[in-house]
Amino acid sequence: MSSWTGNPDDPASKMSSEAVSTGDATRWFDELYKAAAGDASVIPWADLAPNPWLVEWLDREHLVTESSTAVVVGCGLGDDAEELTRRGYDVTAFDISETAIEWAKRRSPDSLVEYRNADLFSLPSPMEGAFDFVFEAYTVQALPESLRAQAIASVASLVAPGGTVLVVARGRDAGEDLGGPPWPISHDELRSFEHAGLLEDRFEDFLDDRRAQPIRRFRVSYVRPA
Repeated sequence: MSSWTGNPDDPASKMSSEAVSTGDATRWFDELYKAAAGDASVIPWADLAPNPWLVEWLDREHLVTESSTAVVVGCGLGDDAEELTRRGYDVTAFDISETAIEWAKRRSPDSLVEYRNADLFSLPSPMEGAFDFVFEAYTVQALPESLRAQAIASVASLVAPGGTVLVVARGRDAGEDLGGPPWPISHDELRSFEHAGLLEDRFEDFLDDRRAQPIRRFRVSYVRPA
C-alpha cells in the first residue's frame, strides 16, 4: 500500500533528497535497504504483502495464459512478483538494489521468480520487448521530475507486442505542487507511455482510503499494439 508519507524527517525522504542534490537520484535505494539491516519496517513501501491495487486488477482482468511472461519493475522484497508467479506467470523481477534482491531471495528460497539486480536506466538488451505483462508501482514517483520521461520509456520498452503495462502511483493534477519525495505523478506525465508507442487502455483516478490519511492514486493500464 506504500506508507511513504513524504515526511522530510523520515529516512527514505532524507536519503532521496540528499541523493538528488548530488545528482545521483538512484543510489539511495540500496543505501536504505542496507540501513534497514533486515527490518522491513524501515522500508516505507515494503508491506510484506502484494500490492492491493495489483491484486484487485488481476482479479478483475484474468489476463494470465499458459507461458505468459511478467516482469516487476523495482520489485523490492518480492511480494508482487510472488503473487504473479502464484497466478501462473513466468516472472522476472528486478531492482537496482542488490541488497533488496538478496533479501527477496532469502524470503522466498524456493521461489520460481527470476530475481535480478538491474538498473531501469540501463536494462540488459534481452529484456526489451520480452514480457506480456509489466507491473510498475511506486518506482517512477520516487524519481525526480527530470528523470521521469526516461524512466517511463524504459518501463515501456519491456512490454512485448500485444502486452500490457499496469502502473500504480500517487496522482496529482498538472500544475499541482509535487511536494515529496515521493513526488505524485500527473496524467500528462504518464502520456510518456503513449509517446513510447503504447495505447492507454484504462485510466483510474481514485482515493486510497486504506490509510488514516487518504491518498490520491492513479491506476493505469497501457497496451502495445500487436
